[in-house]
Amino acid sequence: MGAIAFAIAGVLFAVYEIVAPRADESTLDGAAAWASAGWSIAHISAIVGLILIPLGYGAIRGFLDGTPQEGTAHLATVIGSIGSGLTVSYYGAEVYGLKAIGERAVADGDPSLTDVGNDFRLDPTAMTIFLIGLVFVAVAAVLVAIAVWRSGSLPRWSAVPLAALLVTMLPQFFLPHAGRIVWGVLVAFAALWLAAALWRASSVRP
Repeated sequence: MGAIAFAIAGVLFAVYEIVAPRADESTLDGAAAWASAGWSIAHISAIVGLILIPLGYGAIRGFLDGTPQEGTAHLATVIGSIGSGLTVSYYGAEVYGLKAIGERAVADGDPSLTDVGNDFRLDPTAMTIFLIGLVFVAVAAVLVAIAVWRSGSLPRWSAVPLAALLVTMLPQFFLPHAGRIVWGVLVAFAALWLAAALWRASSVRP
């Protein structure tokens, strides 16, 4: 189940970056993007992906049960769950709040309504919660990579690419659309690699 969680999460991160429409968010085109099905699908994909990744960490913790790295994997699971929860709260606002604002702006033909969306996205409280969540997501990924590397029960490098990519989840928001798509696809490959390693190791364990 942990392998499946990682695999689905990776695919969903790729969907998130590929499907999300990108436009100047101070214009009606940006409002239309917020109101689009692509926007909702993309951000719901990110939400589900963020939920599934700590579930995968929990499976790794179970796999390392009784080993010296169980504690590190357990800490990663807890920190990752908190980080995902905080981050998902921001994504939820983007899915539902921006969608409503975008629909209203398009219906009224008033691009100035997008200012409301950008105001709550950049609200200090919202940004602080989002940043803390992303830091926790990154820390959890690094802890899992350390646990896997030291355990000897899974291929040493199997968790490193996903950790490296989740550490860069914040800076990737500043990339152009093509760069963000590349990041999402790389997350998919990294998560699938970890999923395959966990699946193979679980299938051969007596």
